[in-house]
Amino acid sequence: MTAGTGESSDAPRQRDAGATREAILTSAMEAFTRLGYDGAGVREVARGAGVTAMLVNRYFGSKEQLFAEAVDRSFAPQTLISDDPSGLSERTATRLAARTAPNADDLDPFLLMLRSAANPRAAEIIRAGIEKHVGRRLADILPGQDAAARAELLLSLIAGVWLMRKVIATSALTGMGQAALTRQLRNLMQVLVDVPPATSGDDAASEATSSD
Repeated sequence: MTAGTGESSDAPRQRDAGATREAILTSAMEAFTRLGYDGAGVREVARGAGVTAMLVNRYFGSKEQLFAEAVDRSFAPQTLISDDPSGLSERTATRLAARTAPNADDLDPFLLMLRSAANPRAAEIIRAGIEKHVGRRLADILPGQDAAARAELLLSLIAGVWLMRKVIATSALTGMGQAALTRQLRNLMQVLVDVPPATSGDDAASEATSSD
């Protein structure tokens, strides 16, 4: 303890350590988003954070662990989907149409996912991040016993629209007006938000037979 202050002499070092770790993680998120898992190296992350590669490994252990924490941080914010179930389709459709407009800023979590998913281990980490954050959050607010499956179908719709409109920039979607696109997306999403009708006994038996 430092006399007269009541504070540990290690306090400044701990604060510096936290700032250093945050700088490394921020640099990693930028590098993985821009170059993907295979393209971004520890040395590049270190340069972006103003530290050595040895220090990056000291804080995060490995590139894989650093990527896992970057994914966790990137997917945690509620970019498109909120926790409020009321008007879920309308709000999500509105946000998606706006965020995929040609002049809109890129959605970094989608870019990180797109540019890293070819690596099998990175794909596993991304899947865990999706399920932990947006997938679980969406499944929790959807009604019905098959909410998890419908949540992932809804995420697939979102990812597909983002890919086609923002990355590939197909002419029909990029030329579509915001109001018209929002209306179409809302209608599609509402099908997945609504609880589907109960499967009849005959249909259930047929599904079970076909899966054998």
